[in-house]
Amino acid sequence: MDEPTTATTHDATSGDGARKDGAPDESPTDDSPRGAAFTADERAAMKERAKEVKAERRGKASGKADPEADLLAKIAELPEADRMLAERVHAIVTEVAPQLTPRTWYGMPAYAEGGKVVCFFQAAAKFSSRYATLGFNDVARLDDGAMWPTAFAVVELGPAEEARIRELVARAAGEG
Repeated sequence: MDEPTTATTHDATSGDGARKDGAPDESPTDDSPRGAAFTADERAAMKERAKEVKAERRGKASGKADPEADLLAKIAELPEADRMLAERVHAIVTEVAPQLTPRTWYGMPAYAEGGKVVCFFQAAAKFSSRYATLGFNDVARLDDGAMWPTAFAVVELGPAEEARIRELVARAAGEG
């Protein structure tokens, strides 16, 4: 009777990038070092999140935290097209769901309830995407049957898109 074998990730390659098992090498194809698990943009977002956590701790300890000021500063740094979208989303979210706390999350404008991010705006420039994204986390109350969207591409905001965002944010925050 054969004994079961276990393989760890370091057993899969011979050290020169070629896989021992003959499977194709699926390393990232970006400019990151061979074998890196994250892109440069992803690593930058994680570093921003680490800074946010440190700032939150310092702010709580000193009583001087101003997460909305941090969010507005991040919006101001965005390229013009992303900035205009983010400013409109911010205005809509704060109007429709004033109980959500504006803050940053991985360097993105976000809105939280009880410390948990409900929704966020990801600028197109954040990960060199062709469109911005309005995303909702699992605490958002968007449930609709067995499957529902949690992220929406945003390329421009007209009256119809703004109305849709209002409805989504109200539902996500438990207002609709």
